[in-house]
Amino acid sequence: MNIPKELKYTEEHEWIRIDGNTATIGITDFAQGELGDIVYIDIDSIGNELDGNEIFGTVEAVKTVSDLFMPIKGKVLEINSDIESTPEIVNEDPYGRGWIIKIEIPEDQDISNLLSDEEYRNMIDN
Repeated sequence: MNIPKELKYTEEHEWIRIDGNTATIGITDFAQGELGDIVYIDIDSIGNELDGNEIFGTVEAVKTVSDLFMPIKGKVLEINSDIESTPEIVNEDPYGRGWIIKIEIPEDQDISNLLSDEEYRNMIDN
């Protein structure tokens, strides 16, 4: 299973890549595997400022629908337009072309609740 070292993770199976005051968010390889074939992703939070653990959208797979949670506080700036027409790229490339949203984060954002790659691997292995 692919768990890139340079990313941070949540217990809800989102990943986050922080670059200055912006961050890119998606779901992990483990999450997409558990969901199965993704057929639709609904994000209705563009422009909204959300707190950590708030729902920013949903992902619909053939067998289930799952909420997407904000890893940290931020304002939703952008939605990956590619996932609207080809949501299956989240299955194919969850850490690359299958990213879901980009957010703007406050300077004083606390990220201590995020998991390292090792902590995330330990969580899913148990």
